Amino acid sequence: MEKQLEYDRQKFFRTVLGDRPVSEMGLTYAHEHIVIEDSYVTAAHPEFLLNDVEKIAEELSEFYSAGGRTVVDTMPANCGRNVLKSVAISQRSGVNIILPTGIHLEIYYPKNHWRYAYTEDELTQLFIEDIEKGIDRFDYSGPYIQRTPHKAGLLKLATGDETFTKHQELIFRAVVNAHLETGAPILTHTNFGRQALEQAKLFERLGANLEHVVLSHVDRAKHVDYNKAVLDTGVRVEYDSAFRWKNDGANYTLELLEQLLPDYPDQITLGMDMAKSAYWKSYGGAPGLNYLIDTIPEFLRSKGLEDYYNKVFFDNPRQLYSFIQ
Repeated sequence: MEKQLEYDRQKFFRTVLGDRPVSEMGLTYAHEHIVIEDSYVTAAHPEFLLNDVEKIAEELSEFYSAGGRTVVDTMPANCGRNVLKSVAISQRSGVNIILPTGIHLEIYYPKNHWRYAYTEDELTQLFIEDIEKGIDRFDYSGPYIQRTPHKAGLLKLATGDETFTKHQELIFRAVVNAHLETGAPILTHTNFGRQALEQAKLFERLGANLEHVVLSHVDRAKHVDYNKAVLDTGVRVEYDSAFRWKNDGANYTLELLEQLLPDYPDQITLGMDMAKSAYWKSYGGAPGLNYLIDTIPEFLRSKGLEDYYNKVFFDNPRQLYSFIQ
């Protein structure tokens, strides 16, 4: 126990309000969308607009009251980030917010975006500066860069349904370069779990620390054997579709938890991925951010899996999102 306490004091995670010992991470949602600012993304997808500080802080305050302490925001560079709004929301709600750097899916950027012009070294440096110096208050929308003291706490990348392109492989290399240089963890987007196994294998070839790499949305792949194959590589997975399955059909997220937690207790995390305002109670939607807190404990008890509650909400995020030292 004393060794664990000392470990927790030494290990840290990086929030928009500064570094914190992992002992202060508390109950953590591993994949969220807290702020999505008016941007190229929301011009094409207005349902993604999440930029009302009052409403967002209200929902996060309810999350805090229910026991939540940390959320991982997953909108990376020049893709709807607003670091100053994230800071204000964290200050008002008391919830730790981990903000990413990195690059999202191609569809969320114009075809002439700078992501396609930058070299591997230039992208690597941009990511490192987000993590070590601070996030640009204008989120690289130009023409000037004005870095804030608020730093990114993880790296994000994304792939789609197709085989990885040369450009995506460049993003992988830049993200892993920054990961190895800074110790920051990595989170990815998969489309319904597609290419998750290929992501994991590429991270392994590039030398990433797989204990600090998490692949999101893999529960959308549904199949136990496929999820096992991904987990067998050593990466972490994040499940966030428990509330999305139709009420009259199977809930594959819960089925995967039941089947996989006993064999992979250290590798599974949970989130809500509430990228649409229609999911937020403070915006008049449902089910709201507290859905997992309200439902998962009872589900685990009903299956005799209550011992894994601390794993998915506390221990696994604490290990995953801490910086490698």
